[in-house]
Amino acid sequence: MLGTYYYHEIIRKTIIGFGTLFNGIYLRHKDSNGTTFSEMKVPLAYGPTQKFLARLEQQPDLNKPVAITLPRMSFEMTDISYDATRKSGITQTFKAVDNRDDNMKKVYMPVPYNLGFELSILSKLNDDALQIVEQILPYFQPAFNLTVDLVEAIGEKRDIPIQLNSVSFQDDYEGDYATRRALIYTLQFSAKTYLFGPVAESSEGLIKKVIVDTAMDTNTVTAKREMRYTVEPDPITANPGDDFGFSETISFFGDAQDYSPTRQTDI
Repeated sequence: MLGTYYYHEIIRKTIIGFGTLFNGIYLRHKDSNGTTFSEMKVPLAYGPTQKFLARLEQQPDLNKPVAITLPRMSFEMTDISYDATRKSGITQTFKAVDNRDDNMKKVYMPVPYNLGFELSILSKLNDDALQIVEQILPYFQPAFNLTVDLVEAIGEKRDIPIQLNSVSFQDDYEGDYATRRALIYTLQFSAKTYLFGPVAESSEGLIKKVIVDTAMDTNTVTAKREMRYTVEPDPITANPGDDFGFSETISFFGDAQDYSPTRQTDI
């Protein structure tokens, strides 16, 4: 168990996916006639808000001839917490095919965790900040689903809900007229992701044939089969990643026999 090396990069992928959501926000400035005279893409970087506020307060010198520009956005992961409300059986497993060698793998059910994120919007003008906020809030009602390839080896993709928890506002203006003003909107999010354990080898093969016997009687003890539904992949040699169809067969019986899975015959 502990000591077995594996790394699916799930947390890293979730952080990158979260940042990508806000990587295409623009600002527009208009004149009194409603004509757009400037448009800019809002910069986005990973890091704490205090880091950018410290840079904002620095005076330009020979090494830093240009002060930090506003508006801009920053985000960071703030916490990781276990989510007991999405817990599944700890001994449950599922099987999947490894995309690298087409071998069957066994994976335990993932463990639900919530990743906390904080998105900060720094702006000099309140209208600029409001433009950014209004481009974000309508998409979270209160969650926005983000598809993440959690375990690339087995093609395990899941929709991760990004939930907006709160929005707060701070006017960080103190000092004389020479001090730069910074309006800060802080948005708190939770990403409901899953963490997978190691991917193990499985000695069992793929299920390539399914047989279902149905009966008209609701008494499961005395009911006898009357119809059999059989389905197989077409072609039978197809792998999960191949392009294949299904071969379906329906048979009717009146012999009152049952199918024995162990003997693989009717008795």
